[in-house]
This record gives sequence, structure tokens and C-alpha cells, in this order.
Amino acid sequence: MDKRLSAILGFVPDCRVAADIGTDHGLLGCALLEENRCENVWFTDISEKSLEKAKRLVEKKNLAHRATFFVGDGAQALPSKPDAAIIAGMGGKTICGILERGLCKLGESALVLGANTELGELRNVLCNNGFAITDEKAVRDGRRFYVVVAAAPGNMKLKDDELLTGPILSKKTDEETKDYFIYRRRGVLIALEKAGASPNADTEALRKELELWEKLI
Repeated sequence: MDKRLSAILGFVPDCRVAADIGTDHGLLGCALLEENRCENVWFTDISEKSLEKAKRLVEKKNLAHRATFFVGDGAQALPSKPDAAIIAGMGGKTICGILERGLCKLGESALVLGANTELGELRNVLCNNGFAITDEKAVRDGRRFYVVVAAAPGNMKLKDDELLTGPILSKKTDEETKDYFIYRRRGVLIALEKAGASPNADTEALRKELELWEKLI
């Protein structure tokens, strides 16, 4: 378990059934079972080949009696509504699509999401589909940063700057979160340099974003 997966694991509530959507190697689902955080885990993946890797790991750890496997597109592969669902290791747009297509299965679940990109869009989709963000965490793993978002059914409205920086993450002051803000500012500075000196809508948006990260730093 690397730091990213450990952070995701820490956000999953104790429950009867958790769905590990896009499970890939199955490490996270196995950890949930080994720590008795969940009575049962549903391992799902769109790739049957990936799901076979998870099956082998589950069997190796003697956890097969508490695991069920489903091949299919996101939450649509689930037989019913899980208490909690984890969707991680994908881009924000991909996770948004899984959420919107699978809302009938996930609308009452606690969610733990690990998006690599498009975090603002992900937060917006959560708020527009009856979820409230309950926690956020920035994690450095190697040279990259990852953000884990926890959400639960509820009402939340976010301003544009909160969509970008995170309504909870932007209020945190620990060193790892500050380093994440610096990392994001560096990315905006690089984008501005590549955009050149000519003023346009894109450079104006980048300058506004730069101000947000600098304010948080």
C-alpha cells in the first residue's frame, strides 16, 4: 500500500458492504477486509484481465468468502446499492462519468474518490448530484501529488474558487497541503510561461488561479 492508497483507505467508513470500483490489482479491497473495515467487498472492473489479478490476490490472502467480483462499466456492474464506494486512480472526467451513469446505485453511498485530474469538475458533479464533500486530503507520493475526496449524501453549494481549491482542503494548514498548493502554483506558472505574453481568456483564467494558490500559500 503506497501513500495514495493508504490515504484512500483511511477515508473509507466502517460498513457492511464496500464497492471497490475499478479495483485493478485489488490491494485496496483486500486491505479493507484484512482490517475488518468492511464485512464484504465487491470488486469491480471493466477489464476481466484486471479482475483476475484481484481474484488471485483475494484467494492468496484467504478472503474469498467475503469477496464478490463483477465485470462491467463502473457502478452499473453492481447488483445493488453499497454502503460505501471507492473510485480512484482515474481522471476526474472518468470518475464523473461513473458517478452520473451509476447514480441509481451510488446515490445513497458514502464515496471516496481519488481523481488524478479535473478536481474542480468532480466537485461540481458531486454538488449537482446530491452529495456534500466531507473531507479532502492532499498526498505526495513520489514526485506527484494526489487529492482524495470523501463525500456523502447531502446538500452543498460551492463558489468557483472552492471548486478549484477544495472547500475543506483550502482550510488545511499542514505542511503536505501547503506543499500541494506550491505544486499547483508551479503548474500554473509553467502554463502561463507556455501561453506567452498575448492576453486572452485562457491566460486571464490562469492569472486568477495563480492568485488563489498564492493566497493559500
